[in-house]
Amino acid sequence: MSSASLTAKYRPQRFDEVAGQEEIKKILSRASLTDKIAPAYLFSGTRGVGKTTLARILAKSLNCTTAPTAEPCNECLHCRQITAGISSDVIEIDAATHGGVEEARRLKEDVGYAPLNSRYKVFIIDEAHMLSRAAFNALLKTLEEPPPRVTFIMATTEPHKFPATIISRCQHYIFKRMPQATLEAHLASILHKEGVEYDQSAVSILARRAAGSVRDGMSLLGQTLAVGSGALRADDVRDILGLAGQDVYFELMRGIADQDIASVLRVLHHVLDKGLDIGFFMRELSSCWRNMFVLSQAGEAAFDLVELTRDEAESWLEWAGRFNIGHIHACWQMTLEGQRRVMTSLEPALALELLLLNLTYLPRLLSLEELECAPSGASASPGTPVRPVAPTASPSDGKKNSNERRELTEPSQETHPYQPDLAPSQPEVASTAQSPQAPHSPPFESFSAPPVSDPSPEVVHPAATSPQPDAPKTWEGLVAFHDEQVKAGGESVRGIALASGEILQDNAGPVLRITCINQTHKGHVCAGGEAPALTTLARSYLGPDVRIEILAKENMTTEESSVFKATIMEQPLIQKAQEELGAQVIDIQTK
Repeated sequence: MSSASLTAKYRPQRFDEVAGQEEIKKILSRASLTDKIAPAYLFSGTRGVGKTTLARILAKSLNCTTAPTAEPCNECLHCRQITAGISSDVIEIDAATHGGVEEARRLKEDVGYAPLNSRYKVFIIDEAHMLSRAAFNALLKTLEEPPPRVTFIMATTEPHKFPATIISRCQHYIFKRMPQATLEAHLASILHKEGVEYDQSAVSILARRAAGSVRDGMSLLGQTLAVGSGALRADDVRDILGLAGQDVYFELMRGIADQDIASVLRVLHHVLDKGLDIGFFMRELSSCWRNMFVLSQAGEAAFDLVELTRDEAESWLEWAGRFNIGHIHACWQMTLEGQRRVMTSLEPALALELLLLNLTYLPRLLSLEELECAPSGASASPGTPVRPVAPTASPSDGKKNSNERRELTEPSQETHPYQPDLAPSQPEVASTAQSPQAPHSPPFESFSAPPVSDPSPEVVHPAATSPQPDAPKTWEGLVAFHDEQVKAGGESVRGIALASGEILQDNAGPVLRITCINQTHKGHVCAGGEAPALTTLARSYLGPDVRIEILAKENMTTEESSVFKATIMEQPLIQKAQEELGAQVIDIQTK
């Protein structure tokens, strides 16, 4: 039996025979019953979900001798002609081959003629997104106001290619992918009608491989029945379609859990040597991680959520216990993101090998926390603990808050945009466009950061020595005080070693002005706009009334650029990446 004959043999002829699409079937059936037909319909959705089938059934319902009716009789002359595709009043057009403007103009002329033998003249345009722009323009007025007893039904898999003027003239129905359970039931009913014995697991494999498409499922079913041994068995289905079995995934999970590279590579070579479907292998692997994640969180309560038999679900629940939940989640995400890269790679086998090895050695690679803490161009001092950094504010943020800037000589009484009432004990983290005492310094990008609440007692470590009250307050003294705090266990201010600064005095109290060498450096010092470590340091050294200004140069000098790059190369994270991954730093951008 060929797949084509099986698909044609069991094509639905009534609304209630169509699998899925319950809401759309109900709407179209009621419209036919009440004879309230729209001038134009647009059916969109993935392939093989019933768009053209429902268009033909609607055409039969409109022209059946029992019309208006909710279902066609499929016995009258009109129904039989439409089923056979020979009705003069139901015209099917393949826009892929007849999508030019000339065909659209001829269609517009044909619309003007009344139906010859039927109640309605129905134009079914398949793959309608293939119509040219000129053809769409030629049909605009006709779609909006066709003659009486004429309706258009356009089917497409790519509705985004339609002009908005066309979509606005149609009743648009979006067809959904077939749910796994519904597709399994549909395929099982076909097997019952054919009198073929089958394993439920074999039907589940076909339904998963079809990915929500009824036509794909019917084609795959016809293919397996044509070359199978009579009964439908899971092993036969996998062999015929080139799909990996559960034992392959169990062996792969064992290799990943044990970090056994030889076992993982043996599984990969088995997949490649057998010529298995790599795309479906990746989809199934992603489903394995997803099922383990759900089962590890919900246990047996999730058995009905993973679309597996109970035995399979119990097996995957056991495998989930061998992995850390963070490892499972990271592998799930990496597999999903790696599918497109593998399938579009010039060397898909090598791309898949790299992905599997990354999954295997994920616990031994750089931790996720370290990766989050080190954006491109990190400039913390060597040995400095790496802290998470929030995204740096864009230059436009400084412009938005320009009206909140304060001059040193005239402290403003305006409330802070993030804090309605600034207490005297809270320092203000603000920015100015340029230092008033350095008129010839290069221009700076301004940055505004919200004030930080009082640090908890745990933040200021008692082991740190406090400066003498009468000691002169200088930038060098602040840096030395910072180093003493870090040695005593206090929190480090990232990037302070590369910054320059000065301590000023105005009517409101001391002002700490820090100049960073670029925007990235400023983001590290500010810690993404919150600056808790910097605030603690400034208040401990200069007192509770200190105000902080953080500036960034537009351009770095050659010497600053060299120091910046050298500091990055000395970072433990960079050195560890080069050692673990065999990587080499080619270039460091300083802007």
